[in-house]
Amino acid sequence: MRIRVINPNTTTAMTAVVDQCARAVAAPGTIVESVTPSMGPASIESHYDEALAVPGLLAEIARGEAEGADGYVIACFGDPGLYAARELARGPVIGIAEAAMHAASHLGRGFSVVTTLARTVGQAADLAERYGMQRFCLGIHATDIPVLELEDPKVRTVIADACRAAVAADGSDAVVLGCAGMADLCEYLTDEAGVPVIDGVAAATLSVQSLITLGLRKSGRGEFATPLPKHYTGLLSDFGTDGASR
Repeated sequence: MRIRVINPNTTTAMTAVVDQCARAVAAPGTIVESVTPSMGPASIESHYDEALAVPGLLAEIARGEAEGADGYVIACFGDPGLYAARELARGPVIGIAEAAMHAASHLGRGFSVVTTLARTVGQAADLAERYGMQRFCLGIHATDIPVLELEDPKVRTVIADACRAAVAADGSDAVVLGCAGMADLCEYLTDEAGVPVIDGVAAATLSVQSLITLGLRKSGRGEFATPLPKHYTGLLSDFGTDGASR
């Protein structure tokens, strides 16, 4: 079994973090391939960033299909390009926000999300609605730490304080980490917060692994069928689905 974990931004240090977390939960015999796109933003902190991360993400899905990947994890809490990726892939594609929220919903009556910048709170709320998680999502809390500053060891105490404050404010039974760059802090934050803290990278890796183990693949009907043959031009000419790409 080969699972391709895609970091949709172009920061290789973050790819290394998500790779470590995905490998830590993968079963013996499961090959985890963590990749960084060749194009896109250094971090994803806005709708604009997210939109421009999608072409590089989809190029990695297409490459995975050509190289025999069995399933994919989208390692960004915005789950960018998730539905488009499902159109391209034969196997399961899971986003880390999707996986983390569903995992948290199994652990208690409700969860809090602790994320990075305040400007992304609305996007996280939209995801909770999309995934039917509104009744479980009791609050979304920003630390106002930029994504690329998560590598600084000093920020872990700020995130821990935010997790404790979220649990107290929301009365939540779990915390969902709202950024793939926080994934390696999961164990530390669980100890600090006193409730389960869910890393979406690990949750999504296990979700993909379980679906493949069950022999389940994308149905290929309707909305998530392979995209129709179509010619693309300009900067997107390589993304055409009509076989005429240059």
